Amino acid sequence: MQKRKSKKINKLRGQRSAGYGFTKGHRAAGQRGGKGMAGSKKHHYIKLMIENPRYFGKWGFKRPQKLLENLVVLNIGEIDEAADRLVEKGIATMTGKRYNIDVSKLGIDRILGSGKVTRKLNLTGVQSITIRAREKVTGVGGTIDLPAE
Repeated sequence: MQKRKSKKINKLRGQRSAGYGFTKGHRAAGQRGGKGMAGSKKHHYIKLMIENPRYFGKWGFKRPQKLLENLVVLNIGEIDEAADRLVEKGIATMTGKRYNIDVSKLGIDRILGSGKVTRKLNLTGVQSITIRAREKVTGVGGTIDLPAE
C-alpha cells in the first residue's frame, strides 16, 4: 500500500500566513482585486480587453423608427357623441336624420373603432379608418367617403 502524499497546507500549519505572503493574504475579495467587474476600467482593464475587446463603446447600427406622434386619432364613438354639437357650431350639416361630417376640417387623421354609434353618419375627408369603425358606421346605415388608393 502506497503512502498518501501529504498536502502542502499540513506543512504550512503554524506559519501565520500559510504561504500567502502577508498576514491578511488570501482572505477576502481584496486579494483578487475586487468582486465582479471591479477594476474593469483600472487594474483589470487588460484582462477585460483580452476576453472581450468590444466591451466598451457603441457597436453596430440601429435603424431609426417611424414616429407617429403627429398623428391625430379619434374614436368613432366620440364623433357620434359630438355630432349634435358639430351641427350647432356649423362644422357639420344635417340632411334628414343623417349627419354629414367633414373629418378633415376637424383635423383628424385616423378614426378608431371604440365606442357606440347610434346616429347615421356620412363621413367625408377620411384619411384612414379601422375596420371595426367602418363596420360600426355602415351597420347603422352611415357611409364613409375614402380617398381612392
